[in-house]
Order: sequence, then C-alpha cells, then structure tokens
Amino acid sequence: MTTPVPDVGDEVTVRPAERADLLAVVRIENESFPQPWPYDAFERFLGEPAFLVAETDGVIAGYVVADVTQQIGRALGHVKDIAVHPDYRGDGIGSTLLSRSLGVLAAHGAGTVKLEVRRSNDGAKQLYREFDFDPLRRVPEYYANGEDAIVMIRKLG
Repeated sequence: MTTPVPDVGDEVTVRPAERADLLAVVRIENESFPQPWPYDAFERFLGEPAFLVAETDGVIAGYVVADVTQQIGRALGHVKDIAVHPDYRGDGIGSTLLSRSLGVLAAHGAGTVKLEVRRSNDGAKQLYREFDFDPLRRVPEYYANGEDAIVMIRKLG
C-alpha cells in the first residue's frame, strides 16, 4: 500500500477540532454537501481523536471526522465525514487530513478503515483509491435524496 505525500506547504496545520472551530466546520459542510450534517452532529464528535481540522493563515480550510468502534471483537476505523472549503480544494488539504486521520485511527488500534461515498462523487472516490481504499459494496438509497453509497475499505498496517 502506498500513501501519497501531500504537498500543502508549511502553512497548513492539522490539529484536533475545538468547540471554537464548529461554526467554520458547519459552513464548510454546508458548502460541500447537498444534505449537510447539522451543528449538533459535529458537536457530538468533539473530543474524538480523529476529529481534525486543517488550518491555514488562521482559517479553517477543511476537516475530517473519524472514529474507532469495536465490531466482532475488532477495532474498525470509520471515516464519517471529510470536506475542504471550496477556496482551498486542489491544494492537498483533503489528502493531508485523510492521511492524518488514518494515522490516528491506526494508533487507536484500527486494523481496517471503512467509509461511505456518494456514487456520484468521482473526486472523492479518486482520492480514496489513491489511499488504497477498495470498493466493498453498494448500498442502495443510502442518502436522503435516494442516491446510492459505495462502501470502501482499507486495511491498515
């Protein structure tokens, strides 16, 4: 497995999300998805080690929400949400956030990571393939608008 090395320069800092970041995270969510998560959904993940934000020049440019749960006696990582503000897309921030979150999930014992992606989201699917995620199955009508999801997984370690 190869993990791409993002090229975002020194001006990007990735750190755990804080309460003060939530409004910026919700704004990015609203600009990124047709059915965005509400504020309280993000609030519930505060304190999770893999709820990370990318900050550049004092601005939150992107975020990732991921966690580890136990399933059948094994730790499973789950990337639940990731987005980059439209002004910062194409700068490697999404790759940096995904890479950091995978490291955090591995450090917390996850041997496998899964995620769901809209069937129509070709850009996200390409990013996940670059990080060695493989499609596992299609979930019909997963999203509120009836769109299918593709479940993708990746082994860690």
